Amino acid sequence: MLDLGFFVIDLSFFSRSTGIVIWDIFISVGWFLLAVVLSFAVVELYKYYKALRYTSDWKHVVLAIDVPAVNIQTPKAVEQLFSHIFSVMDPPTIASVFRRGFMQNTFSFEIISIEGYIQFLVRTLDKYRDVVEAAVYAQYAEAEITEVEDYVKSVPDRFPNDTHDIWAADYLLTEDQAYPIRTYEEFEHSISKDTIFKDPMGTILESFSRIGVGEQVWFQIIIEPIEDKKWKEDAIKKIKELIGEKVAKKTSVLNSFSERVSGSSKVIMDELSWQLNSKEGESPSSSNEKDDGPKNEILYLTPGQKKILEAMEDKIRKIGFVTKIRLIYVAEKKVFNPSRAVNSFTGALNQFNIPSSNSILPKYITSVNYFFKEQRKIYRKNILMRAYKTRDKDMGRKPFVLNIEELATLWHFPMSHVKTPLLQKSENKATEPPSGLPVGAIVDDVVEDSDYLENTKSEAEKKPKYVTDSGLVYDDNSEGLA
Repeated sequence: MLDLGFFVIDLSFFSRSTGIVIWDIFISVGWFLLAVVLSFAVVELYKYYKALRYTSDWKHVVLAIDVPAVNIQTPKAVEQLFSHIFSVMDPPTIASVFRRGFMQNTFSFEIISIEGYIQFLVRTLDKYRDVVEAAVYAQYAEAEITEVEDYVKSVPDRFPNDTHDIWAADYLLTEDQAYPIRTYEEFEHSISKDTIFKDPMGTILESFSRIGVGEQVWFQIIIEPIEDKKWKEDAIKKIKELIGEKVAKKTSVLNSFSERVSGSSKVIMDELSWQLNSKEGESPSSSNEKDDGPKNEILYLTPGQKKILEAMEDKIRKIGFVTKIRLIYVAEKKVFNPSRAVNSFTGALNQFNIPSSNSILPKYITSVNYFFKEQRKIYRKNILMRAYKTRDKDMGRKPFVLNIEELATLWHFPMSHVKTPLLQKSENKATEPPSGLPVGAIVDDVVEDSDYLENTKSEAEKKPKYVTDSGLVYDDNSEGLA
């Protein structure tokens, strides 16, 4: 024992073995930490159980969307489509999460190429099918929407197997989600008085059309509505950080108390220092006054930095979705060649990258180069395939937030000048007559009226007409123009 008068130190503590010391610490405080961890795990398992019960009767449908061959709509139309389906968001509450197992629904916007045949698809809950169809028809009145069987059932679930192999990846942002990617508005080129839109979808679809028999490419964007407050506040903090503006930090009760004590101590020390060192006629307030400088450093930013800040502020002006982007190349083993589609697709995504702002790159892929390569490769193949088939945004790497303008840039229907031979496009719709219209009577009346009109024609109208090589129309007497 070491008695310091006001404090006693037990020196025998340092002579104990490491195991005994660890056990004593666990007996003292470890049980509390273990109880906290177990309580957290129980709560999460309960939420997961309730969520499984809540989603057990969900029925999903896959809708194939064919737009007209003549499409002059820019991605702005699809941006409005995303804005339309945002209306299904239902902000969760504690009661909804723990009582009925609430889980926010997601939509999966997909582009697939099966042996070079390209199709645009949307997977959604059956109860939201009307919402999706209304959003599409509002922008593309001539579109055709058809429910199809889920194409993911055509390939095996587990790898390795005897027939197929896959390459898969989660595509992630390289920087904070507050930084935007290049959007479709930057693909507009002004030539004299005309503005030409260089559709970025043409490059993506070209990479999809280069595969052959036995090969498939699946591109998936899973989106989930998110409240503005959850992500826009973080983006604003990032903007303030870039301009050097101080951001108020949230503090706990204990930290607040310690800050008040340290602040009071500083005031007392400043007062004593003034009493000892101040000159006659000088007040304490004048001695403590100091210039804190400008509120932020925005005046010192470069033009490029200012442009990025403007883009970040433009991003938070629009609705956002939690987003997961995946790509899967799957093929029969005899024709398996990922580089045929993967490299060209990743290269196509490069057109949306801004090196000084943000980029989209494959970050969680099935190619592994170190530490238990084969085992990790098999694990990733199975987890990414299962995630794609179930449209699970949480499997793999953490999702991020994109606004509706960024989403419309990555997924939109190509304009007419994009030449993709095997892209399915709708034909003109045949208009149905009203249900109560007496069609038979109208036909009879038309026949009778046609006989009457034929009898009442003038002699000149009954004469046959002839068209010359120059395009002039003469009657049979060639007396002049009819």
